[in-house]
Amino acid sequence: MNKIRRLALAVTLLAAAAGCSSSTSSSSTAGPTAAPNSAPTQSVQPTDSAAPSKAGTITVPDDVASIQAAVTTAKEGDLILIKPGVYHEAVTVQTANLTIRGLDRNTTILDGEFKLDNGIRVVGANGVAIENLTARNYTKNGFFWTGVTGYRGSYLTAFRNGDYGVYAFLSTKGQIEHSYGAGSPDAGFYVGGCFPCDTLLNDLTSEYNGLGYSGTNSGGNLIIVNSIFRFNRAGVVPNSGSYELCYPERNSTIIGNIVYSNNQPDTPAIDVSLLAMGNGILAAGGVGNDIERNLVYDHDKTGIGLVPFLEEDPNDNPPKPDAWTRTCAETRNDPVPDPATVTKPAIWDPMNNRVIANVIENSRVADIAQDSPLTALDTLNNCFSGNTFTTSAPTALEQIFPCDATGNGGDWKVGSLNVLNWLNEKHPPSQDYKTSSPEPPKQTNMPNAATASARPATDVPEKIDTASIKVPSKPAP
Repeated sequence: MNKIRRLALAVTLLAAAAGCSSSTSSSSTAGPTAAPNSAPTQSVQPTDSAAPSKAGTITVPDDVASIQAAVTTAKEGDLILIKPGVYHEAVTVQTANLTIRGLDRNTTILDGEFKLDNGIRVVGANGVAIENLTARNYTKNGFFWTGVTGYRGSYLTAFRNGDYGVYAFLSTKGQIEHSYGAGSPDAGFYVGGCFPCDTLLNDLTSEYNGLGYSGTNSGGNLIIVNSIFRFNRAGVVPNSGSYELCYPERNSTIIGNIVYSNNQPDTPAIDVSLLAMGNGILAAGGVGNDIERNLVYDHDKTGIGLVPFLEEDPNDNPPKPDAWTRTCAETRNDPVPDPATVTKPAIWDPMNNRVIANVIENSRVADIAQDSPLTALDTLNNCFSGNTFTTSAPTALEQIFPCDATGNGGDWKVGSLNVLNWLNEKHPPSQDYKTSSPEPPKQTNMPNAATASARPATDVPEKIDTASIKVPSKPAP
């Protein structure tokens, strides 16, 4: 495995073995406190009153004073119920099959005060479900699973965090649902370094981030549906690159989402999100993705674009197509590439992607597009059919590269996207994530949070009938 792989895997394993002392709990405040850059949080009782703790249930702060103490005390299968209040903790979870649940999503808040790293980090503990909580003001991530099989995040709010809102890495068999992510320089939601991921992202809202969704080197039964990505620098951006594990990004399914107005100039943003600014769905070096029946509108560049990802200092060359079916478990055993054999920079071309039956409008450059500066487009095997659109790059894109049909032999060099020009563009600079994000509106609570039984993530992802999903309607202004 290359140096990046060795480092990431070593960090995961050492963290699990050593107890992750860098993210242990700090002080906990059970009652309402004022948090930086926000109004005081009032302790609001949930609709359902929690019964006294019973066997297998630990209530914070009644039974123990802090969330970390509850997690440390809990046994597999336990339910941890957290009463409303602001908890200044960085919680590490290493016990499998826990259910960690807030009694009120909007007032049960983990607050890092811009000093602590992750709100809740699950390290190597399979089957952990986190529900009905808010995480804000962390220097890294709101909610984070790494190195696990089986995870679920339900009814989560993550905003004003320094990297990602909700983050899953080197993890499979996951489900992130009914959740909100805002104000992160990288992405509101991220799934990376997994193949097959076997993961469902359903009913998400992601706004005011660098990227609405980022998925580096993830895919394989990875489904993103019924979600809204808006007011980010760029919307949905799966990408490939050897700087993280398990490349390339491949076989993701993006269906039935609303993606609009991702041109936001005043968000926090990493370099990639600045470069991708103004695009709705942008598969940057992605392979074999299915992009269908999405509503995409109001973008300064492309509505749906298939473009290369430029990696200036790669650790490896992009793998050949005959290696695309290899799992992450297989590729981690690969030898370290000889640096002399690695071509720099690396161009990760988008290949074998299908763009079908989307509704795209009001894209200032092109509604649908593909480009590669060094590779002939007719060798990439991307296809476009049945989309409702006005403009394309190259011109007559659907006629030249239709899906499941023979193209008309048109000239794909006419009306090029000229994606290389993006490298010379200047964009509004990144804003400070600590101050630039608006307070989120109140979010929907999990039903029956006080009385529902524990439900560890041992049955995820749930099956979803993607064939029945239709292009969504525009939201009300």
